[in-house]
Amino acid sequence: MSFKKTTESTSQYDDLEKLSVNELLTHINKEDQSVPYAVHSALPQIERLTEKVIAQLKQGGRLFYIGAGTSGRLGIVDASECPPTFGVDHGLVVGIMAGGDQAIRKAVEFAEDSETQGWTDLKMHNISEKDIVIGIAASGTTPYVIEGLKECNNKKIPTGCITCNAGSPLATTAKYPIEVVVGAEFVTGSTRMKAGTAQKLVLNMISTATMIQLGHVKGNRMVDMRLSNNKLVERGTIMLMEKLALNQDAALKLLQKHGSVRKAIQAYEQRH
Repeated sequence: MSFKKTTESTSQYDDLEKLSVNELLTHINKEDQSVPYAVHSALPQIERLTEKVIAQLKQGGRLFYIGAGTSGRLGIVDASECPPTFGVDHGLVVGIMAGGDQAIRKAVEFAEDSETQGWTDLKMHNISEKDIVIGIAASGTTPYVIEGLKECNNKKIPTGCITCNAGSPLATTAKYPIEVVVGAEFVTGSTRMKAGTAQKLVLNMISTATMIQLGHVKGNRMVDMRLSNNKLVERGTIMLMEKLALNQDAALKLLQKHGSVRKAIQAYEQRH
């Protein structure tokens, strides 16, 4: 099958600099509305990869995201949000990007073109067959990501990917590919827009569904969230008030004593 980068297709809009702010925002919003439909079309692929992620983590493995540029940053964001939201260790979901941590804020030139650094970066985490690696690249052609996944395949480490072009080299490399084809961007080739939004949605789906399946949500509540700021302490207090029919003072004291919503509920129910 011939490969064409639809993410590089010419925008349906032209003379953007002549448009008013209202026109710009309206057109961008119109394009963004197509993204959830593209994600919906990829649901069978997303389900297949998510089930593999869950299986790997249930047997003691870890989830790695590897990417460059916007894709790499999105992986790091999703990984960094898992510990505070679900109370898991920081090493359970790991985001790695071309150029290292400095590239999170400032682009590192040509970092994504390395054919060896992706695997080198993964090896630093003592990666094994128990783990799973998801390569993220809108184009589906990033050498840093593709070559990293190829080495994982050679070492029998499960691989998945999230890309926004159909039939890309990345998708043919990954054992569990996800292809969310969002089409031309509003600004031609600016994959931080629709493609980035699609990747963010898919990452949310994978990590959230995985954490629920691993038991880190009760009902619809984040009972394992870390109480790392006043907002989360307040949220935890409200959860206990609703769940255990306590007043605010009693709920807060119980939460502070046990340090998590889950432990507070378990301790209370054991006493009553």
